[in-house]
Amino acid sequence: MAPEIVFGPGARFMVGRYAQNLFASHAMIVTDPNVIQAGWVADVEAELTRHGITVTIEDKVSPNPRAEEVMAAADRFTRCGCDLVVAVGGGSPIDLAKGVGIVHANGQHVLIHEGVDQVALPGPPLLCVPTTAGSGADISQFAIITDTAQHRKVAIISKTVVPDAALIDPEPTRTMDAHLTACTGIDVLAHAIEAFLSKARSALTDLHAVEAIRLVAANLPAAVADPHDMDAREKMMQASMHAGLAFSNASLGAVHAMAHSLGGLLDLAHGECNAMLLDAVLQRNKRDAAERCRTIDGILREQGSLSDTDANGRDIVSTVRALKSQVGITSSLSERGVAPSDIAALAEKASRDPCMITNPRPLGRRDLEEIYGMAL
Repeated sequence: MAPEIVFGPGARFMVGRYAQNLFASHAMIVTDPNVIQAGWVADVEAELTRHGITVTIEDKVSPNPRAEEVMAAADRFTRCGCDLVVAVGGGSPIDLAKGVGIVHANGQHVLIHEGVDQVALPGPPLLCVPTTAGSGADISQFAIITDTAQHRKVAIISKTVVPDAALIDPEPTRTMDAHLTACTGIDVLAHAIEAFLSKARSALTDLHAVEAIRLVAANLPAAVADPHDMDAREKMMQASMHAGLAFSNASLGAVHAMAHSLGGLLDLAHGECNAMLLDAVLQRNKRDAAERCRTIDGILREQGSLSDTDANGRDIVSTVRALKSQVGITSSLSERGVAPSDIAALAEKASRDPCMITNPRPLGRRDLEEIYGMAL
């Protein structure tokens, strides 16, 4: 499963043509205030208007999009007579945009559709203009929505939410700061690694996962060090695309299940959650996927600038930790507000996440508690 993809500088300016090809007359742009302030929404709105399409802007999107925000935006979509959703932003606006389509088409509360293949009807056309190199939401059949009442994230996995087109333009990533670049970049790495280790992997998804890992190792440190290095930023956007194609078709694993639980309970940024958990989960998974972990370790070392001394020997866990340190990700869960008393609830919610199904090693609640403890 994949949307139609247009990749390269200036791809965002094709949004009007694609909207016209879909016979749209009124588009809802789903975004957030930071993306508006950066100027990227203005480019998209101007192109839609130039093609004769009316625009409504919906910017009430939390960093972890909430079910009530989805429902309010879907209601507005219907009331305004919109017939096209255009997501401009990172994973949060894109996930909310997918939720709008689900609710509009199916007439039910968005959380009812939790799980795999639980969305009966496809929504209105969806165009995505991603502004971060990380989430892969512009490619994937995943939508992650926060259930604020239960303090958890709900994974909706359905072919009906695959966007119609992803206009992947590296230029908007220029306005990402170093920390966001690092967190979203390690998120890309987590997508690729989990897809490569997934029980549902295939030869096709392996190609995309390996290329994503190679591109992250070779380009993430440069993108973090210099936000104006457009070659590195373009390569990171390409890595995000490859990782999205890999995990959308192979699914994920315990890193994402645990990150969803963490983000739902404490409202932490998803990319940072993945970054804090990746090496701890790999420590537990590497025995059951030893050969593939050695392959990943080799790619990271060959493409990156990590010497054996930097990584304390040839081991995927130490290599990932060294890369995280190199790009400035050093926080632990405790430093981000997680207490030992939170661990039991976090593990219980993570154990029920659909991403656990394809983890290479069966992990029970006690295993998950131990991994959270390692990452504290």
